Amino acid sequence: MDSGTPATGGFGALLHGLRTGAGLSQEELAHGAGVSVRALSSMERGHTRGPQRRTVQALAAALGLDAVAAQRLEHTASLGRPRPARATQAPPAAAAGDAVAPAGVPDLLPRAPRGFHGRATELDALSRAAADEAPVCLVVGPAGVGKTALVLHWAHRCRSGFPDGRLYADLRGFGDTGGPALLEVLREFLPALGVPHGRIPESANAAAALFRSLAADRGLLVVLDNARDSEQVRPLLPGGRRCVTVVTSRHRLSGLIVTDSARPVAVDVLGPQDGTMLLAGVLGTERVRAEPEAARRLAALCGGLPLALRVAGARLAQRPGWSLDAMADELSDETRRLSLLDVEDTGVRAALRVTLQQLPSEVSRQFAHLGRHPGTHVDRYAAAALADTDPAAAETALERLAVAHLVTETAPGRWTMHDLVRLYARSLDVGPDALKRVLDHFIATGLAAVAAAEPGNEECFPLPPDFLPPAAVREFGDRSAAVAWYAAERDDLTLAVAAAHAAGLHGRTWRIVMTLWPLIVWRVRDGWVPLLETGLAAARAGADRYGESRVLNVLGWVLIEEGRIADALTRLGAACALASRAGDAVAEANALIVLAVAQAALGKLDEAAEGCERAVELSRRAEDRTIERLATQHLARHRADAGNWRQALDTATEALAFDDRPGTSDVPRILLLVVRGEALLGLGDEAEGLRQLDLAAREAESCGYDDGAVRALRALLRASADEGLQARYEAAVARLTTRT
Repeated sequence: MDSGTPATGGFGALLHGLRTGAGLSQEELAHGAGVSVRALSSMERGHTRGPQRRTVQALAAALGLDAVAAQRLEHTASLGRPRPARATQAPPAAAAGDAVAPAGVPDLLPRAPRGFHGRATELDALSRAAADEAPVCLVVGPAGVGKTALVLHWAHRCRSGFPDGRLYADLRGFGDTGGPALLEVLREFLPALGVPHGRIPESANAAAALFRSLAADRGLLVVLDNARDSEQVRPLLPGGRRCVTVVTSRHRLSGLIVTDSARPVAVDVLGPQDGTMLLAGVLGTERVRAEPEAARRLAALCGGLPLALRVAGARLAQRPGWSLDAMADELSDETRRLSLLDVEDTGVRAALRVTLQQLPSEVSRQFAHLGRHPGTHVDRYAAAALADTDPAAAETALERLAVAHLVTETAPGRWTMHDLVRLYARSLDVGPDALKRVLDHFIATGLAAVAAAEPGNEECFPLPPDFLPPAAVREFGDRSAAVAWYAAERDDLTLAVAAAHAAGLHGRTWRIVMTLWPLIVWRVRDGWVPLLETGLAAARAGADRYGESRVLNVLGWVLIEEGRIADALTRLGAACALASRAGDAVAEANALIVLAVAQAALGKLDEAAEGCERAVELSRRAEDRTIERLATQHLARHRADAGNWRQALDTATEALAFDDRPGTSDVPRILLLVVRGEALLGLGDEAEGLRQLDLAAREAESCGYDDGAVRALRALLRASADEGLQARYEAAVARLTTRT
């Protein structure tokens, strides 16, 4: 809503007339021009008589003015701007009687970058950050992402917005030679502002005070490039109302945000299209258009990092007969990628090396160990295991690395690295056990997740003989916490299995696979066979019959659920034979239970029931109540499928009494409730049968066991065509078929 009375003349009245003539509210014009409503209202009421040129240009663009109208608006604004005071007396810090030479319009900016492309969002963000009074803009991002190029392109484009000059200093915060002294920078700034070299104070503090006094009433742009920390920047902030300071840094410089209200502008890697356009700027459009797919591949292999793209482009420019596809093929080799992205002393490795040198030794050590992580994301527990430290120290190091843009926090407590940064970390020397330590972290955490997700179930396996226990293991308060961990870590666990297998750590390979069994149960049709095949190959390579038997059991069950019954029978027969030869009654009972599922799928319900009865005997002989309960549960299922309702009900009731923990739900309990419900319906007790099935469905839905929910709801729908049940059933099926 418009507020206040417009001025009766001057810039305010002209602006008000143009806005109302365009049919815009103050809010609409303020949003379009990137200024606050309060500032716009102040202009229209005549309180701000002569806004800065860049503000007038933004208003003209938002109003859609033609060149003549825009020039008129700028001329009217210029009449209201204060005139620079004449240098008729010495500045406060100069000696009495020493006059400062009249200053022209200084311009210390380096040339505008060639081949600049894209960055519309960042340029707009920088313009908005610079729009208010005396702003400090903080442009931050990782090494090689193009912060300086962005700022110089913006500064040259907005040259007219700084009528009193543009100053620039490279603070070399990340250079091998160290940054310039404060007085060294001021000895460049002050002469540009008209101070003779012989009149520059010898004290850095006095020189800084003189700089601030000269900048106080000028419309200046001050670019402070490559700042190491906030302390390096503060003495160089001009502080004048019409000054704009732009700082670039690989660090976040949070202190500058706190003390000087600096406005951060984040610069990230380029998207695929902008990456290919940057290549075109280096190589020429025709060469990129001739191989568009290879250009996109190159951009992807460079991770969208402008420095890497420019180096790749420079290599290609030097070899005009070399195809982009050939360069992409070479970059595909991770062992050579970083060396191919170096040209003389410029390149990704050099930039990262200098960034790392600025960090404390314990942070650099943590960074090097992150290169041994087999996945794409790391939490404080995994980082601690890699570096053989504790989670608190690892988290502190990760936060420091995030400030330096060497890692990115993608979610609370989860960090990741750019691909090229990961390759650099991997090239650094660390101890030989880092991979073992992180794999053992996954094993320990996986066992804790199994215990929380399926309390009371059997141990997955004994630990490896040379197990390296982590300093701390994540705790899971309940099943939902374990489910969330599985969902977040599934891809990294798969990558950990591949890394363990490639390193010949066979015992760790199949053990990590087996820690996933609760997730396999909940998402049985989710493409687990390749992972289980890897675990099986590892167990066989390590001549570990125990591990082989356990993996075969799970693999056989997954194959059954995928409808590959013949393959399942082969695997499960081998599992039974292995367990029998080893005299492992529990493993044999397990194999018989899963084998019975395959037999039932072929309609051999009597054989399936007999196999489960044998499994009950073996588990009792081994005094393993967990396996006995599981065998009894499956026996109840097979009897229900055969229509033996009384036997099915009695067997399910017996199994439920084994380990009934009030207020808890697990997979066997839910499946037994389904059998009970079906059996009661079969015996004519409809009310109690429906109640048991509804209980099973609700428990399955509450704990995320979608396969169980589908089974229970399907049984309910056979007895009741309720629309609400149908909707719940369809939702459960949709969840079941969506990858975790």
